Amino acid sequence: MTRSRVYREGRLESEDFPPGRLTATLADPGTVVWVDLAAPDEDDLARLTEALELHPLAVEDAVQQHQRPKFSHYPGHGLVICHAVEADDSGELIAHELAVIVAEQTVVTVRKDPGFDMDKVVERWDSGTMVDGVGYLLHGILDYVADSYLDVAQLLDDRVEALEDEVFTQPPNSLAVQRESLSLHKSVGGLRRKVTPMREVIAPLLRPDNPIYDERMRPYFQDVLDHVIWASEQVESLRDLVATIRDTQLNLQGNRMNLIMKKVTSWAAIIAVPTAITGFYGQNLPVPGFERVWGFWLSTVVIAVTSIALYATFKRKDWL
Repeated sequence: MTRSRVYREGRLESEDFPPGRLTATLADPGTVVWVDLAAPDEDDLARLTEALELHPLAVEDAVQQHQRPKFSHYPGHGLVICHAVEADDSGELIAHELAVIVAEQTVVTVRKDPGFDMDKVVERWDSGTMVDGVGYLLHGILDYVADSYLDVAQLLDDRVEALEDEVFTQPPNSLAVQRESLSLHKSVGGLRRKVTPMREVIAPLLRPDNPIYDERMRPYFQDVLDHVIWASEQVESLRDLVATIRDTQLNLQGNRMNLIMKKVTSWAAIIAVPTAITGFYGQNLPVPGFERVWGFWLSTVVIAVTSIALYATFKRKDWL
């Protein structure tokens, strides 16, 4: 137990009580207990398993990493798996997995890595009025997780806007733009995998027969669901934008290649004229002006006039 709290009638009564007092504290029906565990194993959960009568599958999922966001219901308690997200300075997505075991009087948070900022969750609890004990604590956790989705989505949206400008200001074959677009695609895809399943997590909490919280908490969980839906829509929009940016860059590269090929072909046509004329005069046969000075000047003038005419024609048609 890294941290613990005891609430009585909506007010904080004590913090960081000894683990041996857990059973005695839960014997009072007027108390609500929060226990926080950091990277525990199944042995660390043995005392809680005995006190809360936790299902073995709930304990297993609570300690194993890389679980999909989900809500599982067991006799007498439930398990919520969720991921809070953040982005580092390079824009790479970082996810922190959290398991929440919810019982009638108890909320147990299992942080599977130390990066999950539980202090911010505690600040949300302390800044409000506890409407319903267990439901209020669970709402604070899910609300923090949903807000982290919106924060990262806004950060990625700013990066996408900057990338849109770079697509037209940088060369079409810019490696920096390509790396940024691929990095954004990876980050948006990772965020999508965390946000989309959260609808299935919160939807069961809104059912009328849900025993986890009081009816007064329903609007609060509906608000969290609205945040998750909004974050999911933003992620889908960002995904489409990143794909569009990538397609635009590929189209610009294709257009540039077509322009280059058009110019090369035009110059090849111009060069073909003097090649043909000089090749014709280079035959070992008598031709007009053979062994005459005016024949040399005639071929030179024809080459120059034809080449200039072709250049002017291609330039007027914007082929050069």
